[in-house]
Amino acid sequence: MLTTKRIRANNMNQSKHDTARDVALIVGGGPGISSSCARLFAESGMRVCVAARNPEKAVLETLEKMHGVRRYACDASEPVAVEKLFENVVQDVGTPRLVVHNIDGRVPGIFRKSVIEADPVMALETLRNAAFSAFLVGQQAARLMLGNKLDTNGAKGTIIFTNASAALKGFPSSGAFAMACHAKSGLAQSMARELMPQGIHVANVPIDAAIGWTQEDGTRAHRLAGTTVDDNMADPDHIAETYLQLHRQHRSTWAFEVVLRPWVEKW
Repeated sequence: MLTTKRIRANNMNQSKHDTARDVALIVGGGPGISSSCARLFAESGMRVCVAARNPEKAVLETLEKMHGVRRYACDASEPVAVEKLFENVVQDVGTPRLVVHNIDGRVPGIFRKSVIEADPVMALETLRNAAFSAFLVGQQAARLMLGNKLDTNGAKGTIIFTNASAALKGFPSSGAFAMACHAKSGLAQSMARELMPQGIHVANVPIDAAIGWTQEDGTRAHRLAGTTVDDNMADPDHIAETYLQLHRQHRSTWAFEVVLRPWVEKW
């Protein structure tokens, strides 16, 4: 007779087998969530692709050398570029079963600007970079995934949108980003209601925290929040684990919105 521990282990092994050789595409490339996802997905046996405006970043070159991750150049705010990205991925490695949109979208000049100070051009650019790019990526992912066969979990694919605490509350002097994050949440909710009955799992993941990724000296830090102390910042490696778990969920218990925050975060 199987013990509970053995049943769980068998289920974990089955999930790993189910997702092995799946194609994963991460749109947005940097040293935080995107890199952690790329490493974990590759270690789980998936064929991983990362797209960024600048695919020549050192961190992405390392992912290619160490984990066989394919790099693609793409401005995700441009419809033609996103369409071409998906065409190239399908041609090179196959149709994605997991797509992660991980783009913050803010332009430097919009940070900490009050509503009367914010440059309208920068506000629009933030919306294009964040919410509009999410729409473009989600649209192309859905078009392709609808043609996939159902896997053993009853899914044709998974689309995950990284979001922020601004999706839950509009902070002062952050109007453009609040608009973008709320728009992304609305998009994800609409897509989930439309696509989940057709076999595509859609998830919105607001990260209510600074994200501290591992630096060259081994510490975890955020460029504005400093060095992590006692797990006071979100660890991108553990965010990646949540994303992989979302991809492996059975359709009888699909999660839509998963809010991640450190244990000490005030909310």
